[in-house]
Amino acid sequence: MNLFEGFVFLSDPAFFRATAGHSSQNNSEKEKTMSEKYQTLASAIIQNVGGASNVAHLEHCSTRLRFTLVDPAKADREKLKSIKGVMGVIGSGVQCQVVIGNDVIEVYDEIMKAHKFNGGAASSAAADKGSLGSRILDFMVGVFQPLVPAIAGAGILKAFLSLFTMLGWMSADSGLYTVLFQAADAALYFLPVMVAVTMATKLNINRLVAVAAVGALILPNMTAAIGEGLNLLGLNIQNIQYSYQVFPAVLSVAFLYYVEKFVTRWSPKPIRVFFVPMVCFILVVPVTLAVLGPLGFNIGQLLTAGILFLYDKLGWLAVGLLAAVLPFMIAMGMHKALVPYAVSSISEMGQELLYMPASLAHNISEGGACFGVAIRTKNSELRQAAVSAGISAIFGITEPALYGVTLQHRKCLYAVVAGSFVGGVTVGLAGLKAFVAMGPGLAGMAMFMDPANAMNLVWAFVGFGVSLAVSFVGSVILFRDDVILEAEEVLAESTGEPAETFSQAFAPAELSAPVSGDCVALDTVKDEVFASGIMGKGTAFQWDGDTVYAPCSGKVAMVANTGHAIGFVAEGGQEILIHVGLDTVALEGKGFTPLKKAGETVSKGEAVLKVDRDYMKSRNVDLTTPMVITNAAQFQVEPMNVGSCVKAGQDIVLVCA
Repeated sequence: MNLFEGFVFLSDPAFFRATAGHSSQNNSEKEKTMSEKYQTLASAIIQNVGGASNVAHLEHCSTRLRFTLVDPAKADREKLKSIKGVMGVIGSGVQCQVVIGNDVIEVYDEIMKAHKFNGGAASSAAADKGSLGSRILDFMVGVFQPLVPAIAGAGILKAFLSLFTMLGWMSADSGLYTVLFQAADAALYFLPVMVAVTMATKLNINRLVAVAAVGALILPNMTAAIGEGLNLLGLNIQNIQYSYQVFPAVLSVAFLYYVEKFVTRWSPKPIRVFFVPMVCFILVVPVTLAVLGPLGFNIGQLLTAGILFLYDKLGWLAVGLLAAVLPFMIAMGMHKALVPYAVSSISEMGQELLYMPASLAHNISEGGACFGVAIRTKNSELRQAAVSAGISAIFGITEPALYGVTLQHRKCLYAVVAGSFVGGVTVGLAGLKAFVAMGPGLAGMAMFMDPANAMNLVWAFVGFGVSLAVSFVGSVILFRDDVILEAEEVLAESTGEPAETFSQAFAPAELSAPVSGDCVALDTVKDEVFASGIMGKGTAFQWDGDTVYAPCSGKVAMVANTGHAIGFVAEGGQEILIHVGLDTVALEGKGFTPLKKAGETVSKGEAVLKVDRDYMKSRNVDLTTPMVITNAAQFQVEPMNVGSCVKAGQDIVLVCA
């Protein structure tokens, strides 16, 4: 086919139809595969929380499924943690939060397609079984978390409008600006009404009655009457602007809950449909205006004053300290307790000085630390996870980074804490102000746009850069792959020598198979640290037994604290490491019974380690076992019998010359 014929061929409509059909088919197959993945994950999660009947209530945030359970004892939290696709499980009592990451909405949708949960009465009943602290936290999250998307979206829109007018791209007098600004302002103006919806949903009472009762407080005529000095049954009503307020609505709906329950219980059934709402309006609205509204308003004022007092006394240090402890607060779900304060501060003062600036420093530090791990690790799977989690963190979603990378590698976590503290101190010293309640990140930096002070946004980017740089550099310096790190640490513990003398650990001129099974090439092992040869030259085994034997006569140099790895020094000076299974350090010693201690002598073929096969099968553990010569540079190492079935203690698998 010449060049011209090629162009003719490509221009044929049939070719485009075929190509489009093929592309469409590929997309369809990909979507089907992803759907099946989410279905499998959803099914496994429901099974291990105790089944659908054990779920009283389910909701989700940006990265987590939040279960309220009927009986916490029926949930297997350890099995939940082991499910592929689950990054972590936190919470206690009836509260069970399953961390999914960026796929949480898809998994939630699959669960809701298959199950219907009672989101109100059962939830309340179940919650009564939890501790007071967990019930309060669950209640706050249930009321305030659903408000965040609307508030964040509106706030960012306002920030962009301010930016566009500052740059001269839009006039504040234009019709488009007016419409968009009012649309954004509505989310805060009607904040009491939105609180009424979420709280009524949480309390399982009539949402429309709650909306009407709270909505009465912000009606133009009611606002005008209060401003002119409203007198209610001899009481002068405090002049309060109830739009943009949070706590008056909270107290009002709480009172409505008791009124509705009481009146429903005693009213005749034939007239309940109108009688209960009528009595609720008669009692709730006046009581709110006279007592609950002013009380809620003053609670909000006291909370804001308390935070401002803390900020005034500790200032920049408070921001830095909060940023440094945020990884641990998020891991335990405690950060949600700060959401009501942030929402209240934004709605009442129009700005927030502590939580959002600290969150900026922490979020970006998570991203920087993950990028450092991606640079340093030899594990391809960890590198991919770190890059993906780092990007999510930079854009304000930290759970994939926190649960998938940093919490699992403590020295990486040190880098996060350092970056968070230094970044937090930086923005604290600058007096950074946030104007939107949302997770700070690259896409939402407009939340720091201050029309009265352009430097506020500049300092936000400075804090962004400082946090990113400190955490990245710290991670690059501190992080080491777990296989290398754990071996060095265990060796240091067992011999009392520095980790640098790792050339004191692990096999003879002829090494026999430590297990019975198939001998395979080391580069086929699904662990880049071993497959790449970074740990040394050697071979690996796929086996079915339950006992590991010494491949040579010599001395036990180390036994991992978690029991999954054992090292020897052969009589000829070869250092041998046997690592039983892949990623088995995560089992924390479960399923392994070492039969020898560091410092003991062993003979070739002597049993040194027992493995609980049933436990490993229940956890779907890959027990592929590499055996490597860690000081191979000093020897000529030649694998033997690769591709053959070998017998422990008899067949030679490595020759060291």
